[in-house]
Amino acid sequence: MEQYIIKGGNPLVGEVEIGGAKNAALGILAAAIMTDDTVVIENLPDVQDIHALLGAIRGIGATVEAHGKTVQINGSSIGSVSVDYEYIKKIRASYYLLGALLGKYKRAEVPLPGGCNIGSRPIDLHLKGFKALGAKTRISHGSIIAEAECLRGNHIYLDTVSVGATINIMMAASMAEGRTVIENAAKEPHVVDVANFLNSMGANIKGAGTDIIRIRGVERLHATEYSIIPDQIEAGTFMFAAAVTKGDVIVKNVIPKHLEATTAKLVEIGCQVEEFDDAVRVVATKRLNNTNVKTLPYPGYPTDMQPQIGVALALANGTSLVTESIFENRFKYVDELMRMGADIRVEGNTAVIYGTEKFTGARVSAPDLRAGAALVIAGLAAEGITIVDDIVYIQRGYEHFEEKLRSLGAEIEKVSTEKEIQKFKLRVG
Repeated sequence: MEQYIIKGGNPLVGEVEIGGAKNAALGILAAAIMTDDTVVIENLPDVQDIHALLGAIRGIGATVEAHGKTVQINGSSIGSVSVDYEYIKKIRASYYLLGALLGKYKRAEVPLPGGCNIGSRPIDLHLKGFKALGAKTRISHGSIIAEAECLRGNHIYLDTVSVGATINIMMAASMAEGRTVIENAAKEPHVVDVANFLNSMGANIKGAGTDIIRIRGVERLHATEYSIIPDQIEAGTFMFAAAVTKGDVIVKNVIPKHLEATTAKLVEIGCQVEEFDDAVRVVATKRLNNTNVKTLPYPGYPTDMQPQIGVALALANGTSLVTESIFENRFKYVDELMRMGADIRVEGNTAVIYGTEKFTGARVSAPDLRAGAALVIAGLAAEGITIVDDIVYIQRGYEHFEEKLRSLGAEIEKVSTEKEIQKFKLRVG
């Protein structure tokens, strides 16, 4: 099992380049199979979730040619609408293949999804949307089966804001007959990116980025070349890494508008944040201030950035409140952080964080993707050596994480044996 070993105490200084948005890429890759023409997708992040989804797309017969950050996909050779469980058990976003296959072939069979255990993420809203378009859905032998003789546009109101359901329904509706209106739609940047990608293939989608999306179905989609937006969560993670290590980091290849909620909180807790056209600079020179934060759908503070701010506030002056309104299991990192000296009480969906002067290195375990990244940040700020186990979660969503951190002056290595751990300890003294 691979681990990260970290010697804390170095301020992060320098420049770091952000990769493509994982959450946008997953939707876009699924949508790419909806045409029989060749689609070229650029700025693809090099992370495990992407490799798993590309494996699933190959598995149903599509042609996939990957070269670095660029992939060519041709869906004309797809011979099956049934996705193999082996590809899917690791990632939730497999469910995007439901909307894509249902839109194109009017039938899809996809195993129930896996991924991080951060709380219940039911797919009932996805199925409700498919039913509204005229599909019959059922669960059989662990798979969701959706089929329709014909998909017809409809008015769909989502009971709760759901990124996954918005993207899935949008894909299916783009090849349905007539008009579809999705109300209470998710407004996240990756929803907009998937809509823009579908439109570049000939779909007719208006209103993405607002809470009402209007779609006029088309008969076929065509070839396109498309570049994925930068990853706002990767960017935010490096911004908080700068904050907790009292660093000075320029985060490049970002869209500052997508980072506004994160930036606002960093300024509130005492960081200097400077925005450029496609970069942000975060400087922290003193101990951070306390604040209160509540996770909300975009443009609110993102749930995927909650563990990172939790780490920052655990080192801040005073008492902070963090309220999680999206996923109920997002506080699983708290027990691990307390092993490093944090003082946190979780009551229901709120964490009361009493700021402490410093963390001390410890052996901790990553409970999920974002929590794992947050524990790495904690290790960078801690006194002594920290070992983070179960980093497979982190590798699902961060490309070359340890390399990028090392380029900023962090002492971090990926290890897999006790011998490598001892070697690192000897080297860093």
